[in-house]
Amino acid sequence: MSWTRGVLTVLAVCVLLLTGSVGCGSGGAGEPEARASATPAGRLLDTTDEEGRRYREVDGAQAPEVGIEVQPESDDGWDVRLTVRGFRFSPPGTEAKAVAGRGVAHLFLDGDLVTRLRGPEHRLAAGLVPRGTHQVTVRLYADDGTVWAVDGEPVESTADITASGTEPTEATEPEKIGEQGRPARAVVR
Repeated sequence: MSWTRGVLTVLAVCVLLLTGSVGCGSGGAGEPEARASATPAGRLLDTTDEEGRRYREVDGAQAPEVGIEVQPESDDGWDVRLTVRGFRFSPPGTEAKAVAGRGVAHLFLDGDLVTRLRGPEHRLAAGLVPRGTHQVTVRLYADDGTVWAVDGEPVESTADITASGTEPTEATEPEKIGEQGRPARAVVR
């Protein structure tokens, strides 16, 4: 009787090991489907942005969306607010891999990168925005640094802002010594 108990115990252990290894994933050939994310993270395109980051094309129905609103503040700064759909911001320390609808936003002023955002609000300091009309653009990126794109175009939004300031007067304008030792007016831009 004890030998049958031993055989049954061995059979039970074998069954547990076999079903446990199948359930836990043994690294078999059919496993990549099990590891794929529930939502696809698009396909990489050869197209790149100004910084050389590749576009990650997603279907329009699954694509994230972003909108931007920029409002002047009383101290000549700018309040930037983003609205996103189908997208969530990744916290610091997130693994550098593309997950559908997740990542960071890059904020540009006249095409120059100002900051990377991990949330929908930012304050743009007045000193960054000289007098005149400017474009503030926000673009969505996956955590691996690729640009979310639809139909070959980046997922982004742009707002035009106009910073008005006082023109320099002779009293506030710096002077330079020009030709023949006479003061010359400096052009402040």
